[in-house]
Amino acid sequence: MKISLTDRALKWFEEELALESGAAVRFFGKTYGKTEVHEGFSVGISVEQPDGEVLGKTVLNGITYYAGAEDDWFFSRYDLVVDFDEKKDEPLYHFNSNE
Repeated sequence: MKISLTDRALKWFEEELALESGAAVRFFGKTYGKTEVHEGFSVGISVEQPDGEVLGKTVLNGITYYAGAEDDWFFSRYDLVVDFDEKKDEPLYHFNSNE
């Protein structure tokens, strides 16, 4: 699984979550909501260091963005592209097939 963030999304995460080099952001599947490929589930985020096996990660500006192996059920078969929705002023998540 690959994780990528647009420049605008990266800026939002750094500013909104007051992230500094060495921090980590976890992406995970949570109940309620909808994604392009999931009905009844959406993407959750938390600021926490990985504590187990990582499914995918990227490090940008010294900050680790990752999904843990426990969320394989949610991210299986997809790469995650994090963009930004200017109208809603929030991250926008795209799932690209990696099969």
